[in-house]
Amino acid sequence: MERLYDVYHRLLSNTNVAFKRFIWSEIDWNDRLIALMGSRGVGKTTLMLQYLKENYPKDNDVLYVSLDDIYFSNHKLVEFAGDFYNHGGKYLFLDEVHKYPAWSVEIKNLYDSYPDMKIVFSGSSVLDIYKGRGDLSRRVSAYFVPEMSLREYIELEYGIRFPSFSLETLLSDHLSISRDVCEKLKPLAVFKEYLINGCYPFYKESKPRYLERLQHVVNTVLETDVPITQGVEYKNIIKLKSLIEIISSNVPFVPNMTKLAAMVKVDRKTLYHYLEILERAGIILLLKSGKAGLSRMRKPEKIFPGNVNILNALADEKPDRGNLRETFVFQQLKPKYKVNYTDRGDFLVAGKYTFEVGGKNKSFDQINDVPSSFLVIDNVESGRGNRIPLWLFGFLY
Repeated sequence: MERLYDVYHRLLSNTNVAFKRFIWSEIDWNDRLIALMGSRGVGKTTLMLQYLKENYPKDNDVLYVSLDDIYFSNHKLVEFAGDFYNHGGKYLFLDEVHKYPAWSVEIKNLYDSYPDMKIVFSGSSVLDIYKGRGDLSRRVSAYFVPEMSLREYIELEYGIRFPSFSLETLLSDHLSISRDVCEKLKPLAVFKEYLINGCYPFYKESKPRYLERLQHVVNTVLETDVPITQGVEYKNIIKLKSLIEIISSNVPFVPNMTKLAAMVKVDRKTLYHYLEILERAGIILLLKSGKAGLSRMRKPEKIFPGNVNILNALADEKPDRGNLRETFVFQQLKPKYKVNYTDRGDFLVAGKYTFEVGGKNKSFDQINDVPSSFLVIDNVESGRGNRIPLWLFGFLY
């Protein structure tokens, strides 16, 4: 265990607390059992270490460990945590829980056995924390960590902090909001950067190799996380990759489920399951109708890449600007709002707002008689009336 403490303190000393993800302020850190779920690279590990550095920098009753450490190949988590507790441990932070086979059962046992110990754990977004063998649904406070917003990218890259806005505020006050932003930077130039390298904090490590590294992240999710968490045999991972390639070649992809299943060489039920896995992994976004029905077996009307950086990383050639626009709006809305398909416009949001996305010359013709409808316009710094600058949707979180 001494080595685990050494690793923890080394990681802590190298943790920068200058920039924090928005979710930091939304987490109730006083809860006894907290789950941080999200796709690879969004900053879950950094989030935990930042909290520890700011609140328990020299405390011996706190420990962070990653459950993919070789230590746990020969030691059970419950035994390790029991030893930690018996030596005065009070706060246990567990990373990469999906790499540990019996994680849900053993975390439940820890929660029940040590009522005065607080546990924070992180895991892949592919993991369903409510369907493990251990029933955590009544115990855990779960938070989803999405990719960085445009607002967060601006803070990390330029050190300029702007507040986030609710959708209602953005729609009603977009003129004053855009004016305030434009006084401090050129949003269209920054937006252009974000499309290529702004969704994951690790872009800072090497911008020239960022998209290549993002390709590796997608491969790691498919080849490691999915088999571990979903029980998909490795021989079938090639079918998931084939599915991604088909979708990436035509964005947004309008699926014919029968033809798509035949192309991937799976039945329709398996195809729906694979699409659900890829969506939870953050690799794709599924745009579905808002009509009642079983969500899992409801045909998606359109399929998008998980975010604009993934679109750039997986595309065989430079992505179409229209596809980038729609993908950006969808990804920025989804963490906070329900987004559905509509045949009048591009997106129906929160069951109320209709958005049509386009360039400077986009007209209201398609949505002119639709209540609460708005044009989301690219390549403009500010809008007017119900014409909203597209880049402003990056300030929703």
